[in-house]
Amino acid sequence: MRVPVPEKYERNGWPSVERPDLTPPEGWSLPLIQSVNRVYQSRLSPDGERIAFIWNREENADIYVMPAKGGWASRVSFTRASSPYWWDRAPQWSPDGKWLAFRMKGHVHIADSRGGLPAKLPLPLDSSSSPAWLPDSNRLVITIRPDEIPHLALTDRAGTFLRVLTRDAGEDADPRPSPDGKMVAYVHWPDDDRNRRDIRIVDLESGATRLLVGAPKMKDWFPRWSPDGKWIAFLSQRTEYNQVWLIRPDGSELHQFTNLGTNVEEFSWSPDGTRLAIIVNRRGRLDVASAALGSGRIEEVKVGRGVYSRPQWSPDGAHIYVEYEDPTVPPDIHRIDVATGRAKQLTFSNPPALATLPMVMPEEAIYKSYDGLEIAGLLYKPKHPNGAALVHPHGGPTEQFGYTWEILIQYLAAKGYTVLCPNYRGSTGYGLAFEHANYNNWGVGDVQDCLHAAKFLAELPGIDPTSLGIYGSSYGGYLTVASLARDPDFRFACGVSQYGDASLVSSWAQCDRNTRLYTEMQIGHPSDNWEVFMDASSIHQVANIKSPLLLLHGLEDEVVVPQASEELAEALRRHNKTFEYKTYAGEPHGFQKRETVLDAMARLERFLDWYLLPPSVPSPRRRELPPVVEEDEE
Repeated sequence: MRVPVPEKYERNGWPSVERPDLTPPEGWSLPLIQSVNRVYQSRLSPDGERIAFIWNREENADIYVMPAKGGWASRVSFTRASSPYWWDRAPQWSPDGKWLAFRMKGHVHIADSRGGLPAKLPLPLDSSSSPAWLPDSNRLVITIRPDEIPHLALTDRAGTFLRVLTRDAGEDADPRPSPDGKMVAYVHWPDDDRNRRDIRIVDLESGATRLLVGAPKMKDWFPRWSPDGKWIAFLSQRTEYNQVWLIRPDGSELHQFTNLGTNVEEFSWSPDGTRLAIIVNRRGRLDVASAALGSGRIEEVKVGRGVYSRPQWSPDGAHIYVEYEDPTVPPDIHRIDVATGRAKQLTFSNPPALATLPMVMPEEAIYKSYDGLEIAGLLYKPKHPNGAALVHPHGGPTEQFGYTWEILIQYLAAKGYTVLCPNYRGSTGYGLAFEHANYNNWGVGDVQDCLHAAKFLAELPGIDPTSLGIYGSSYGGYLTVASLARDPDFRFACGVSQYGDASLVSSWAQCDRNTRLYTEMQIGHPSDNWEVFMDASSIHQVANIKSPLLLLHGLEDEVVVPQASEELAEALRRHNKTFEYKTYAGEPHGFQKRETVLDAMARLERFLDWYLLPPSVPSPRRRELPPVVEEDEE
């Protein structure tokens, strides 16, 4: 049982006040960079006339519907609480376009897309999610969680019945009904192999389930039926990079469809079933391409220095709807003309006051780590450097820092900070071997990758080697603490950890089930891999930390529980280390409240400024004082 942590603020040995000699860069402010209302998880209606999407504003993440050609958005939900956008899921249109199904307040809700309040499915089970409509626009397959373990069930939009569909040992997710409504393909994660993902099929008439494709220590996922129901396309790690594979629903004719030498992140079938729109990962840039089913020919649709996601075809196949973002613009919905590649922006989330400010387009930086492994990352070089530099490892660890909208980095660059975002070993996007390079090696090789990122920065022209900092969230926070504790050269002058941890056994024992299994996928179970867990826990090296550390944590975090920062703060206190520690009530794994985000960013900025910027650094907008006039003595 976890011991509750009260909201608190604690510091030991650092000046927790603003620096009056530093002011924000001209035109910039923390409230301004927090003013973007994020648009995400869009879904085109079956007739192609409307787009449903999630709009994070007013501390809610409600469902909106707008015309597919652009125009004013209508609000569908009104009390859908904000949550980390990377875990949220898109609203689902019924095939007749009359209904929207989505998760809200922990349960599936149904809303009439023409008007009316969303209604919760009146089921006697908690935590329903992942609604998927059958062709009759009445029945749905949903995910239910008896005993926290997700399985599939069938119901209707009025919730008049509930029929459990899957019961095998393990977890079931991503249900995809066949075009004729007779079968459902889904992803199964077996209990006895954490590195395995199978695609299975359940027959709705008989209730029988069968394995479609799967193998030990092999991940197959993202099943999608062709419009005629004759093929199922899916993503697989059967080769070094994630590629699209095809298989018949009866399990025959399994074959690899794409072979691009880089990851395919997602795809969608064209309405006539002759092409796939695919999202291709090119070292952090996500481009749109079209792949012909017969020939396999790949044609570029949209290429740039940004990230395209969620491709969806218009019913006539002439357009692909996507979400797009890059380091200079926030996410918005766009419509791409397939023939010409021209894109039309449909939503506009960037405030004019922010859009007029100069932004930095990062460049790829490549360096070698301690063992010669090549590490790639994104380097943000400010127009007016202040001599200080930051290493910013991403969370995950199975994630990738790409060409996405990162407005806090832009703010720091405007202040003059150089920022390097390394894709350390364990990151995705660089092949399966690289992704698995930190299996059973957390806190060892990946920490060295961060330390060598600091070495790379220290050797750049104009960088003061004594003014290097490191900050990150989640696994990035974990790497921050480990980099301070395990560096005999003490490269970093300070570090900031947002909802990170330092004691993996303690965190494994207290986190939610999904995170616990995610950890076991990479470093096993503590009873079987005790030494790996101990070696990965930098809380045992707190005595080695010499640099100040800022800890920020939400008290409703179930991924990295707040007790993780509480234990680390206690260890820092016991060793009389310089640190600041702030917790936030009501916040999950990823701060959501505007007040919290502003407070956390202000603390981070103040912390970095004190420990990385000497008094001689000029402010981008220094306060001008009136001259002193000396009176003549009589």
